[in-house]
Amino acid sequence: MSELPLVVENLSFRYRDRKGAAINRISFSAAKGELLLLAGASGCGKTTLVRCINGLIPRSYKGEITGKVLVGGQDNNGLPLSRISQIVGTVLQDPERQILGTKVINEVAFGLENMALARAEILQRADEALEYLNIFHLRNRETFNLSGGEKQKVALAGVLAMRPSVLLLDEPLASLDPASALETLSMVRRLVDEGLTVLMVEHRVEDVLKIKPDRVMYMSEGEIRYLGDAEGLMSAVNYSEVKLPAKTIAKRAASDPAPAQIRFLPASAGLGESASGPLVRFENVAFGYDAEREVLHGISLDIKKGDVIAILGPNGAGKTTFVKHAIGLLKPKAGQVLVNGRNTHEASVAEIARTLGYVFQSPSHMLFAPTVREELAFGPKNLKHSPEAIERQVKESLAIVNLSDQEQDAPLSLSFGQQKRVSIAAILAMRSKILVMDEPTAGQDYKNYLGFMDAIIQLPGFEAILFITHDVDLAVIYANRVILVADGAVQADGKPETVLKDYELLKACRVVPTSLLDLNLELLPKTGHFMRAEALGHL
Repeated sequence: MSELPLVVENLSFRYRDRKGAAINRISFSAAKGELLLLAGASGCGKTTLVRCINGLIPRSYKGEITGKVLVGGQDNNGLPLSRISQIVGTVLQDPERQILGTKVINEVAFGLENMALARAEILQRADEALEYLNIFHLRNRETFNLSGGEKQKVALAGVLAMRPSVLLLDEPLASLDPASALETLSMVRRLVDEGLTVLMVEHRVEDVLKIKPDRVMYMSEGEIRYLGDAEGLMSAVNYSEVKLPAKTIAKRAASDPAPAQIRFLPASAGLGESASGPLVRFENVAFGYDAEREVLHGISLDIKKGDVIAILGPNGAGKTTFVKHAIGLLKPKAGQVLVNGRNTHEASVAEIARTLGYVFQSPSHMLFAPTVREELAFGPKNLKHSPEAIERQVKESLAIVNLSDQEQDAPLSLSFGQQKRVSIAAILAMRSKILVMDEPTAGQDYKNYLGFMDAIIQLPGFEAILFITHDVDLAVIYANRVILVADGAVQADGKPETVLKDYELLKACRVVPTSLLDLNLELLPKTGHFMRAEALGHL
């Protein structure tokens, strides 16, 4: 009998600077051609387990480790990291941390070059990986100018080119639009059917269930609480931690107390005109990063007081480019952007920051301070807030994102999901009038993202909130206005109940309806507005 590709025996690990164990007595195995979905709340130990399997623990992350990890029948403790990386391929949650090459082809070839393969074989394998993922058209593009989703696919191509026997995917769907996520999942299923062993860490459980994982592992507080088929998962997990299909959540929530009703921005004007005019105005804006390729064209719209706007659309559609114009990081090549009536060509980014606070898609673009507390205090200090106000704003912001106990931790030592929350808290602490967030829920478990979004949406200080998201349910639950962007232009702009009922338009914009959207549209004649699954269970 051939060796199992992956065996974990009684594995425990405690980080050197932490008190409790991150994972405790973990034992399981994975067969050739098996897809194992790993689910659980942020901080439950999923990423730590991945680091133990790919050898980063104990080589890069120090602490106390006991137990064994066998890859291809070999104890990875006795193997050099270079050898482990040929057997176990890893795609990280944040592609920014993984991409080193300036051009896509160089990035995909990087691992192969380190294997000292012949040039012809390197190019052949790299091109095959790009073709396999349908991104050959990106071959000669600069990695810096790729969207988050495109970077995720390039990172995966670099791993697949090395032809590992075990593939670890840590939140592979976090940066992908819904249609790309389904394509990626179909590709993962194909890899598994071709004999690859895949361990996938993912918060978007409902999406992964569509490709029928062979088994599901549910972790809580560093231990395995459930390991079995997908059907058993529905009753085994805490539905407030792991996002299940909407009808399942509604059914289970019906016997629990009804969730509190969310009150949107206190001065909510919705889609109506504000007496003082728009906060931000786009007038026929066009932009391109180079002369040959226009990314935005003909963007005209107003952002008004009380707007809670979800911006949806495919990877590479121009959503982030659009938002960066609002905050002055980019200036239009044609047309104009006005913030509080002032042209962004005439205002500095620092001046605009008093009105608009921006949370980047990748937290590594924002975080630099030695402690979480200093990270949050930096913005208010530069805006000349008083020491007393800074102290209060830091405490309040940490409480909103559920990180009060990590004030003295180094931001870059935290998990991706925690770093994302630190970057959100850093902008909350600045008390800008308009909050702009790029993929705020990436890497977040269901409980955390509902918790901080509930708090943010009801903060009295904001006049408007914008969030770019691939999470349709985030738009369903929180937005009072949805803007669909595709091919660098606005395809639809209106109330969620109007825009999101046009399934043909959603499909054209690579937005995939979810079970929550389906259920809300089914019940809309009764409810009159969209609601979260927990509330629908109490109708």
